[in-house]
Amino acid sequence: MIFRKRNLNGNLSLSNDGQLSLFPIGAGSAFTKKLYQNNLLIIKGNTHLQIDCGTRTPEAYFNLGLPITEISNYLISHSHADHVGGLEEVILMGRYVTRRKPTIIITEEYQDLLWNQSLKGGAAFNEKKSSRYLGFKDYWEVIRPQLSTKLSRESYDIDFNGIKITMFRTMHYPDSALSWQESAYSVGIVIDERVLFSGDTRFDPEMIEELCEKFPIELIVHDVQFFPGGVHAAFDELKSLPEKYKSKMLLMHYPDTWLNHSQKVLDAGFLGFLEQQVFYDL
Repeated sequence: MIFRKRNLNGNLSLSNDGQLSLFPIGAGSAFTKKLYQNNLLIIKGNTHLQIDCGTRTPEAYFNLGLPITEISNYLISHSHADHVGGLEEVILMGRYVTRRKPTIIITEEYQDLLWNQSLKGGAAFNEKKSSRYLGFKDYWEVIRPQLSTKLSRESYDIDFNGIKITMFRTMHYPDSALSWQESAYSVGIVIDERVLFSGDTRFDPEMIEELCEKFPIELIVHDVQFFPGGVHAAFDELKSLPEKYKSKMLLMHYPDTWLNHSQKVLDAGFLGFLEQQVFYDL
């Protein structure tokens, strides 16, 4: 078995015995009402890393008995609200309640986009510091990943306290973009060279093929939608992938009606759906 599933027993802990654990805080699509949004917590030893923080992520943590202020480390894939909508609460709580700045792994390019197009309006003008309004680094401890040359697309590497991360650009939005180069900033990640987490992307089989050639990928977690068009990979497109990829692929970012699709997902050769708030230990 590629992974071992483990239900949460008691309160959520941000450490483990050293194995790589994935804990989807949510696995639903942007507009789901029964699920939480597609955001992932990675835990390895005493290190944790939150991938994305959507509008409902602080609520999800509250219902798990863990305040969002306990999450110290972030990596954000792109700027849709189901991936960044909870960040204003994170940084305002950090500055004015806990007095601790969370850490973010972020490129300089995306820092400018995230601040100027998403966070600045609600965070910059609360106070002045040395006669200027606040900036991104007043709220965050910033860590820069290193530009990588191992992939044919733009990518970045970082070893974050024992968790090896490769960030790679994806072809997500707008829907008219024909490649990742024409797309707005959006990244997926490879975790410890073992897990391919696509982030949000349209159907891009060349991306999957290259990443599986460059890394010994054991598990693929890929977004899905059950209709054509739009800015996510459609199920009927993903069905066309070779069996060697589908046989180790869990689907995420799905609608409230996901259970209606369970059998056809299995019949098509996929592992199934990524379930929210369940541990996947590798």
